Amino acid sequence: MKSRIALSILLVLMAATAFAADTAATQSDAQKSFATMKNLAGEWEGPVSVPEAPEMSGGKPMHATMRVTSRGHVLVHEFQEAGTPLDATKFDHPVTMLYLDGDQLTLIHYCDAGNRPRMTGKMSPDGKAVEFELKDISGSTEHHMHHSVFTIIDANHHTEDWTFMMNDKAIHAHFDLHRVN
Repeated sequence: MKSRIALSILLVLMAATAFAADTAATQSDAQKSFATMKNLAGEWEGPVSVPEAPEMSGGKPMHATMRVTSRGHVLVHEFQEAGTPLDATKFDHPVTMLYLDGDQLTLIHYCDAGNRPRMTGKMSPDGKAVEFELKDISGSTEHHMHHSVFTIIDANHHTEDWTFMMNDKAIHAHFDLHRVN
């Protein structure tokens, strides 16, 4: 009797392991991209460089907070200048949400410019970067985020490149971020 129970338990465990392996093997590109992005959860700081506006480069470092929420379905990304209080009336504090929408990795950027660009992302062939292209935008289109790329260097270092459109002029911001927590 004990051997039948042990055999039953063994078969259930083998089936569960096979199912888990099959599920991992059949992840969509969007699911793989989202899993990569969720690995960035934590606190990050580093300098920003803005080639089109050098006066914006080299100041206080930026602080990014990324956290997985909603039972693993959303990655929340918040940016602010390091050391500034969370006072949205005086300081920039954009919030970006990343999530799977069907077979697409979707990013919605709640911009300090008062609009909400929506972008879709794809992972690079080497698996080290996720690039987001503008899909559509809610609110004013005069000034808006248009493009972003997250490049993973290692577990404690990544870069973010964001392109902000001011009318027809592209402004590129490069963030070189290191994990602080």
